[in-house]
Amino acid sequence: MSVDFRKLKSFVKIVDTGSVSRAAGILRTAQPALSQQIASLEAHFKHKLLIRSNVGIAPTEAGLILYRHAQLMLKQIEQAQIDIDQAAKSVAGRVSIGLATYSSSSALSLPILKEMKARHPHIVVHINDSFGHILSELIMTGKMDMALIYAANPIKGVTLQPLFREEMFLVSPPGIELPGESNTPLPLSELQEIPLLLPSKAHLLRRLIDDALARARATPEVVSEIESVPALSAAVLEGLGSTILPASVVTETASFSGAQVRALTKPVIDATVSLCVADHLPLSEPAIAARSVLLDVVGKLMSSEHPGIRPA
Repeated sequence: MSVDFRKLKSFVKIVDTGSVSRAAGILRTAQPALSQQIASLEAHFKHKLLIRSNVGIAPTEAGLILYRHAQLMLKQIEQAQIDIDQAAKSVAGRVSIGLATYSSSSALSLPILKEMKARHPHIVVHINDSFGHILSELIMTGKMDMALIYAANPIKGVTLQPLFREEMFLVSPPGIELPGESNTPLPLSELQEIPLLLPSKAHLLRRLIDDALARARATPEVVSEIESVPALSAAVLEGLGSTILPASVVTETASFSGAQVRALTKPVIDATVSLCVADHLPLSEPAIAARSVLLDVVGKLMSSEHPGIRPA
């Protein structure tokens, strides 16, 4: 049997009130549970701690000694909680977070910033979701603290924590006619004649798309390679072509408003999004705080039933 602070708190409250029933009411605990806790304490210390009298319950000599020590310990643990909470509120510094472009993680930037401001107002957050950077290399060299990236296989110099898998959808101009019923998945082989706007071949998403199209024996008509989300959404809505993105990127990006979103199949294109940190550099205190916030925000994303997102 171990002595925990809950038992000590119950013991102190019984001594303070002189009654198990009154203590149970204050602690919102059943009387038998309190009696069992006292019995556990007496078994541990091998002394009777409480005695009943005509005026209620009073501590024995051993109980009085434990009462004094318990009060001191409970005050210390209460102060420890206050100090910990205060330390969390006063964490200050800078943290840099990379978010994979063209992924659902890019839609997390605003929730992360809002949550960081609420929890850690003294931490300056730098968000990077720009093209032209290999985020894992920035993590490995210490130029960035952490990132959400497309990756499932090990990468030298970093540690990956798979968080979720996201499915890719066809995003097309409003009003364009597509093969089949609008509410049914579109086989990749049907993309043969559809003009596509895709990221460059250096982007992992493009490699996933090319590989899936090759398995479907479809040769895509890539009319433009665009590495700018605003430019891509404008081109799609202007009717220049369709693109392939996670559905959440479209639903969370106002500039895609009005675009058609269609599931793809045979094969489904999906990718793992992982949290990436250096395997040889310790996280700073602000980075540890930011990682906790990031994981909480991802958890909310997972519970909100976004289309095409599922656990890794």
